[in-house]
Amino acid sequence: MVRLGKLTDYGLVLMTCIARSRVALRTARDLAQESRLPLSTVSKLLKELLQSSLLVSHRGIKGGYILARDPHQISVLEVIAAIEGPMALTECSTDITGLCNLESACPIKSNQQIINQAIRGVLEKVTLSDLAHPLELTPLRDAKGRVVPIVASGRIQ
Repeated sequence: MVRLGKLTDYGLVLMTCIARSRVALRTARDLAQESRLPLSTVSKLLKELLQSSLLVSHRGIKGGYILARDPHQISVLEVIAAIEGPMALTECSTDITGLCNLESACPIKSNQQIINQAIRGVLEKVTLSDLAHPLELTPLRDAKGRVVPIVASGRIQ
């Protein structure tokens, strides 16, 4: 099963909380309370997101965290990469060679890379702004009449 780690899920929750906020700066304590996550987890994630330049911090009594860019400009893929590292479904989907013993003779390597590119493409198009609102799957039909689900939030397709 391909799945994101809990910390990545929590990172997306925190970034969405910040994106939705009407308050300019958010403290770790406020974000922990709003997200119902432990303060230690929130602090750890905020540090990782700050190091990845997705957040900016301001020190002092009225300090806190703010998004480094507009929520429309921060993709889900960027948040995943900040916490998990570069996204790849399989070893052969990365730019690093030699990670898999079957790599030189793998009959599906190029297909795995195409699938990986497609998933990365969707995650690049979904932004924090999109996560702040309900998404819907819009079924479309391909050339053979088969239903192909497409994520839609008014602008993603």
